Amino acid sequence: MAADDFAAPVPPAPPFPPAPGAPPAAVTAPADAASVPPAPQADAFIAGAEQVPLDPALPGASLPPPRPRTVSPTVSALLERCVAADASDLHIHPMSPPVVRVEGVLQPLIQKVWDRETTESVCRALCTEEQWASVVADGTVDFGLPHTGGERFRVSVMRQQQGYAAVLRRIPRDLLSFEEIGLPEATVTDLLQRPRGLILVTGPTGSGKSTSLATMVDWINTNLSRHVVTVEDPVEFRHHNKRGLVTQREVGTDVPSFSEAMRRVLRQDPDVIMLGEMRDLETIQAALTAAETGHLVLGTLHTTGSAKTINRIIDVFPPQQQEQIRVQLALSLLAVISQVLLPEKGSGAGDPGRVAALEVMAMTPAVANLIRNNEINRIQDVIQTSRDRGMFSLDGHLHTLVREGRIDADIALAYCQDPPTLRRLLGLSG
Repeated sequence: MAADDFAAPVPPAPPFPPAPGAPPAAVTAPADAASVPPAPQADAFIAGAEQVPLDPALPGASLPPPRPRTVSPTVSALLERCVAADASDLHIHPMSPPVVRVEGVLQPLIQKVWDRETTESVCRALCTEEQWASVVADGTVDFGLPHTGGERFRVSVMRQQQGYAAVLRRIPRDLLSFEEIGLPEATVTDLLQRPRGLILVTGPTGSGKSTSLATMVDWINTNLSRHVVTVEDPVEFRHHNKRGLVTQREVGTDVPSFSEAMRRVLRQDPDVIMLGEMRDLETIQAALTAAETGHLVLGTLHTTGSAKTINRIIDVFPPQQQEQIRVQLALSLLAVISQVLLPEKGSGAGDPGRVAALEVMAMTPAVANLIRNNEINRIQDVIQTSRDRGMFSLDGHLHTLVREGRIDADIALAYCQDPPTLRRLLGLSG
């Protein structure tokens, strides 16, 4: 879609009311891009990077107050409007007006198209000097950004063909319960009390993996005396010490990479390790080793379905190591939880809504034997016959959601793993 397609038919957006419970904004939202200064005159947006508090359990640790961030009026106004619109994302893109995503639908925030100089000005204002240097050198940088009222955004600033752009994902202020996510609480909390093993939360980008992991960490922190070390890029949800201790490390700020964090973490007396993303062979190998040596490891992958997830982990390794990895997975994997977010039936601009479709696979002797014997394609059969153990398949859950009237059949068929079988179960022809 061209920038003119956003701008031409859309009148200037009216001011949004302040979000409930948020302090009044110091500035009003701009009616167009004219209030944004050109790049050389852009406001300094960040005075210093916010630091993750040191773990007070470590000797000599202190809790210095976080250094404040100074927000430019233009960006502050945009974030206020993003929050007020209940948007999940804010896109700053050259030759387009600012665009928000509300319940999966992109909507222009203003009518005026921003040129390359304006978007570069805003992108530079979002970054510290060090972060902007990373954009210039590497083409992209990711970081967390706090906002008024306890809101936080995950920011990705990038260089692309038309200039500089940024995407800001809004992080929910409040954690959800397992019931609100749709996860079976008894099954998940039983897994979280295990002293060792690997729990994977998988799904495509935007499926709520970070939210599910944050709820798990919060449950452990609230109910168990455990030291949780998280490695995230960037830190999204902030956890305060409760019954347990939570040490949060941000890649790029506190540690250079996930693999480096995993090399060091076993010296930090963790009971639980949460990996925001298992990106490479070294990180995956370290996670498996940690799970084998007496630690509970929570991690994510961008896969859908238990069998695809297990195959993805095995295929990362060279052929000569894959048999050994199958044995390690059979011994250390506790569960795979896959999730996708779908538009709720009947939802629209006036009544938006999304619902999670899930798959839960828990490790059993039957599943372990299939992994060891490289018969991973048969895991779905075990899941379908193990509901008494808290397991259910993604297609089975999609079928249930259609029968309950929560999603449309065509949406279920678009996201399922076996369309012919689901079509037959739904009584559809063709």
